[in-house]
Amino acid sequence: MAGADIRSSLKSTGLQIQIGPFWFSIRSKLPDVHEHLTTLYRYANTDSQPRFIDFSIEVDRKKSSIRGWLKPVAEFTFNGNVPFTPLPLDQSPALLEWGINWCVSAHAHQFLILHAAVVEKDGKALVMPALSGSGKSTLTAALVSKGWRLLSDELALLCVDSGQVFPFTKPISLKNASIDVIKDYWLDARFGKSCTDTVKGTVSHLCPPDASVVRTNDSATVAAFIFPKFRSGAAPSLSSRAKSSAYMTIVENAFNYYLLGERGFECASYVLNHSEAFDLSFGDLDDAIELVSQIWGGESL
Repeated sequence: MAGADIRSSLKSTGLQIQIGPFWFSIRSKLPDVHEHLTTLYRYANTDSQPRFIDFSIEVDRKKSSIRGWLKPVAEFTFNGNVPFTPLPLDQSPALLEWGINWCVSAHAHQFLILHAAVVEKDGKALVMPALSGSGKSTLTAALVSKGWRLLSDELALLCVDSGQVFPFTKPISLKNASIDVIKDYWLDARFGKSCTDTVKGTVSHLCPPDASVVRTNDSATVAAFIFPKFRSGAAPSLSSRAKSSAYMTIVENAFNYYLLGERGFECASYVLNHSEAFDLSFGDLDDAIELVSQIWGGESL
């Protein structure tokens, strides 16, 4: 859709946009949200015809007292409810992205949902569960710059029936020093607006390649879990991890493992039993990519 069409839909009935297996209806009158969607979701599927909407959301200026006009804030609304504390108006793109992630992690229980990045090459998916600060998103961006398909940088969606991982392809969220690292590493990368002074510091989002977005309906088979850890100046190291230990880390990074109960246990067990697990320590992106490429070309996968 053209920029004018996006603006019109955002302000009126809502922009219907597909992100992975979900359809969102997004409403907003905020220029920053319009620019964010126009710049970073340019290849996403949109539809002007009525369809089933999984998540109806709105990011707009909070209507409040005189204080709100002196220091305006943006509010995220889901089905008429406000699940988050409003943020400063200039952080509305970050609020939109965090809200989209929340909608899925809190409600899409047909999947075992992990806090993890997912990329794919040669038909095999690599899942990287990790906490914030591990270098997960930075490594993901670097792998994508080398031709890996992006499925997600935040949420791994493992189907509880098949164990397949489904795409949730949206902009890669980078924070603080990682923003400049990837700008220097991937010269053709397209970034959205930097949101400063957020609870996570400075946040900016990287546009996913169109080749990844157009395959938003193509699931993949998990071949490996890698648990990354960035350490400045560290020598690169890749080692196998015991599956019992890998299982516990997967559970720790799952949003809904205990809610799913037996289905979550069976899904995690099945996927891990049919894949490999590794620990990766790195201080340089090229070294990390070289190590990942070596196992991807090995017979074990």
